[in-house]
Amino acid sequence: MEAGPRDTEQGAPDALHEAGRLSPDGPDELELTPEVEVELRPARRLRIWQLAPIVMLAAVGSLMFAFPLAFEFGDGGAVVAMLGLLISCCAAGWGMMAARRVGYTWPGLPQRGSGERSDWRVIALYVAVCAALVALAVWRVARLR
Repeated sequence: MEAGPRDTEQGAPDALHEAGRLSPDGPDELELTPEVEVELRPARRLRIWQLAPIVMLAAVGSLMFAFPLAFEFGDGGAVVAMLGLLISCCAAGWGMMAARRVGYTWPGLPQRGSGERSDWRVIALYVAVCAALVALAVWRVARLR
């Protein structure tokens, strides 16, 4: 559910109020008009100042991870690559937490506060994909030695 302008009118007859044109000595006509409530706060979304440090950390981390793997700098390459992997993972975690604060969720998972339970198959799929990526990264860095 996005936090944005909403029309909360339910069409109920009790949501009507009396309004009319005013003259110097009071309202001329009485007519019933629906009352509409609109939220004034802006929609929550990630701003550039939130995204910039996340993107920069991810770029630096991925370059630190990719260059030693691609060019094999020697004995220190494995350490630099693992440090780059760690920085990339930190940037990804930071990005996920920032997205969660503004109300975004992973596909297949319910929104925070909705009261719905997560499907165990979706969670198992996410865990399997993350485990495969970590295993491939560790295997590639171990091959550098």
